[in-house]
Amino acid sequence: MKIALMNEFSQAGKNPVILQQLNDVASEQGHSVFNVGMDGDNDHRLTYIHLGIVASLLLNSKAVDFVVAGCGTGQGAMMSLNAHPGVFCGYCIEPTDAYLFAQVNNGNALSLAFAKGYGWGAEINVRYIFEKAFSGERGLGYPAERRESQAANAGILTQLKQATAKSYLDGLRAIDPELIKQAVGGERFQQCFFDNAQDAEIRAFVAGVLGKPEAAAAAAA
Repeated sequence: MKIALMNEFSQAGKNPVILQQLNDVASEQGHSVFNVGMDGDNDHRLTYIHLGIVASLLLNSKAVDFVVAGCGTGQGAMMSLNAHPGVFCGYCIEPTDAYLFAQVNNGNALSLAFAKGYGWGAEINVRYIFEKAFSGERGLGYPAERRESQAANAGILTQLKQATAKSYLDGLRAIDPELIKQAVGGERFQQCFFDNAQDAEIRAFVAGVLGKPEAAAAAAA
């Protein structure tokens, strides 16, 4: 599994600790991690609004399989990610949240609170969250006897979101271009995206936002 981690400006200073926990868990389970958000207070500035754009580009292009995001409370990032087609983001403050989300909802993103409740031993809680989020088979249901109905509802939600949303790229084109440009401006995002994105139209869109032909954008990344 390819996992993207993204932090916004208010909690960017915690990125090294969060990244370490995610890398430790991912290496044990054979997953790859891409640190595509802010890695410190002086990095390319992103807000939780930008995180939703970045997450949607990575997931809809199949550059990554899962996104870990967050902000001070985790609520803003969750709302931002869920505003986009193809993104199904849960809210997670403890390991049981991560486990139940993986088994019952089986979405493709989690939003964590990196300020509220983030105190002594927070890195331990974060590690346990990642262990429950990324270990074992997903979508098995909880309790197990409810698996069929839970899987059916997850599928219905996917269909509902597809039916009520604009086409993905039409939606992006309707957003303030400067917002998109800021979202895709980070070097680590560009590296992850152009190395892994499988959708040619989305690749071309991002290259266009950056003002470069795709080949040049990919080489620069």
